[in-house]
Amino acid sequence: MFTYSDVMLKLIVGFVFITLLINLTGKGNLAPTSAMDQLQNYVLGGIVGGVIYNPAITMAQFIVILLLWSLLIMVTRYLKTHIHWFGKFVEGDPITIVRNGKLLVENCLRANLSAKDVDFKLRTAGVYDIAEVKRAIVEQNGSVTVLRFGAGSIRYPVIIDGQVDPDVLDIMDKDQSWLDTELKQHGIDNIKDVYMATFRNSKLEIVKYDQKDE
Repeated sequence: MFTYSDVMLKLIVGFVFITLLINLTGKGNLAPTSAMDQLQNYVLGGIVGGVIYNPAITMAQFIVILLLWSLLIMVTRYLKTHIHWFGKFVEGDPITIVRNGKLLVENCLRANLSAKDVDFKLRTAGVYDIAEVKRAIVEQNGSVTVLRFGAGSIRYPVIIDGQVDPDVLDIMDKDQSWLDTELKQHGIDNIKDVYMATFRNSKLEIVKYDQKDE
């Protein structure tokens, strides 16, 4: 039988689980940057919204459902961070749609973007002449990041979570041998030890997994 006290208790439990999950998995889901963040928010909202008005689902069942979903999210996030191929499977890779002033139609179609979509996204990013664009990249959350010719420092990490992004190397006009030399100069023999590396002001800035605050 439907009672307001039951709804109130389920709302409180749902609120507590959402708060805990946000704190445990990070604040990224407050401003989703990937399909995983969006999915977490949608499903969790659907669970809470679908259960609180259903008296047939007991409080114990509600808590078990929330625990199972929270466990799935935490395991998925761990695997995404530590296993590269799994992270690519879950979130995909950024897709370059403009390179050196030329529109890459095949990549646009791979990103499921029509010509109208591409034109709108580029205009939204302030691009009115594709010839001015060195790179335009569709990010995992669907936004487009534009790097114009002569735009200064590269805005992308060349290494992230121990993996090299070859497209960023191409943007930098560098190659793998240059990167290997730079890493050795920093005393790094295994790229897996690098949490993030960004090329700024003609210098490779490296953050290692075991790096400590000074």
